[in-house]
Amino acid sequence: MFAPPTIIQTEVFARVPDKLHCSRPSAWVAARQYDKLGSFLEGPSFDRDGNLYCTDIPYGRIFRVSPKGEFEVVAEYDGEPNGLKIHKDGRIFIADHRKGLLLCDPKSGKVTPILESANSEGFRGLNDMIFAKNGDLYFTDQGQTGLQDPSGRVYRMRADGTLNCLLRNIPSPNGIALDRDERNLYVNVTRANAVWRLPLLASGEVTKVGLFLQLSGGHGGPDGLAVDETGGLTVAHAGFGSVWMFDKMGEPVYRIKSCAGHATTNIAFGGADRKTLYITESSSGQILMAKVPVAGGVLYSHQ
Repeated sequence: MFAPPTIIQTEVFARVPDKLHCSRPSAWVAARQYDKLGSFLEGPSFDRDGNLYCTDIPYGRIFRVSPKGEFEVVAEYDGEPNGLKIHKDGRIFIADHRKGLLLCDPKSGKVTPILESANSEGFRGLNDMIFAKNGDLYFTDQGQTGLQDPSGRVYRMRADGTLNCLLRNIPSPNGIALDRDERNLYVNVTRANAVWRLPLLASGEVTKVGLFLQLSGGHGGPDGLAVDETGGLTVAHAGFGSVWMFDKMGEPVYRIKSCAGHATTNIAFGGADRKTLYITESSSGQILMAKVPVAGGVLYSHQ
């Protein structure tokens, strides 16, 4: 048996101001049977100046949050942006549920498509992504897949634009991360309440996919994912109001508890020492924060 994880409490870093709450009709909101939803935050990622970018899925907005917690709209378009990662050259990549892989210019707010389909076949609905050290981009194609329809996929787009489907038949692939040596890819499989490990061969192909973590509880599953500097995994457990920090062997070490709602969807390490964890609590339009003992890994955007 594992020892009980140490509990870490969060506090509110920032919240979407009332003036930015949206009330217009949204098919995304209607499909999830929310009565009222002013925003739904996802995809937190820091730029080199310490600004935190995040997405607003139902209303097609990209927010920039200053180090003081002030929100501003960088872009607004007809889409459903979910995952967001920043290239080291400053470009913002977006995994959009309806429109595929997009680019956002943080200065002009212009949003342009990069990849709208895979070999002329439409995506199920892109969700999240991670850059490798060489600029290759790994991303999940989740759509509405789940245990009833395990047809989600994981893709890699090489830095030269070459696209490969690495794995099919996944029930709801979501958050994604590479281990420190980039020999394994971790994927949160939300509807199975699990984290899978995908060993990567030297050729870039995937072999002997296995179950790394099996979670329990909540009304969602593992969503956002990050690797810390020791090789451990930090997993946002949506529907459970918690973020788990596991060591590299998969033992739960810390449980970071939401001080707001249960929709703890995604995470980003920030601060000068990368030991402050920022968490999107999506349903309340808030970003939570907590000091943690382990620093997040260095991302491609900061190399």
